[in-house]
Amino acid sequence: MRVFSATDIGQKRMMNQDFVFASIEPVGNLPNLFVVADGMGGHNAGDFASRYGVSVLVESVKRDPNFNPVRVIRHGIEAANSQILEQARRDPSMEGMGTTMVAATIVGNYAYVANVGDSRLYLAADTFVQVTQDHSLIAEMVRLGELTKEQARNHPDKNIITRAVGTLDTVKIDFFDILLEPGNQLVMCSDGLSNMVTDEEIYAEILKDTGEDKAKRLIDKANANGGKDNIAVIVVEPFTNEVEEC
Repeated sequence: MRVFSATDIGQKRMMNQDFVFASIEPVGNLPNLFVVADGMGGHNAGDFASRYGVSVLVESVKRDPNFNPVRVIRHGIEAANSQILEQARRDPSMEGMGTTMVAATIVGNYAYVANVGDSRLYLAADTFVQVTQDHSLIAEMVRLGELTKEQARNHPDKNIITRAVGTLDTVKIDFFDILLEPGNQLVMCSDGLSNMVTDEEIYAEILKDTGEDKAKRLIDKANANGGKDNIAVIVVEPFTNEVEEC
């Protein structure tokens, strides 16, 4: 397995509220774990929500006695949801904070994926497919046929999300499982990448195997296109033997 991961503040923001976790080593009963989180909230709250939410998830996974990967990740996201809410209740300056979260683990030939919010996971195979569904106002309008994907890309309300970790007492999580084949790649990212780089451009970049860091290349592309938001990227090549330190 080869993994590339990185975050960047982008060109316009004063603070990086994105956070990534990537481990090819076992985390609790999971053989590996990859997480992208994009925090929201004023002052330091968004930065805190993404970092704290991922740390709570990781600690929950380490302690979870279950071997079912979906159950383990569910418990972790639910724990993160509860703990972020509790922190916000203790500190009024953090009221309303939350974070998106997309998490994945690869067990054998399957990837198990969980998603809350509009951070994404793509599967690169013969085609490039968005596996997760965005939980956002504009994505809902696209699904209902009220907007085209082209209209949605530059819509002023595209950053309004309809689900997040840490904003309500219960969190609704989407789960997906993917059968992986040799040559497949997974791309996980915050909207700082997907809003600045088209799916076609992402696919073209990760197909290049130049020996360079694929996550950094994608971040450079987003910044070259304007870098209007923080950027978080994880690229996973499940069936390669070389490990890239990021």
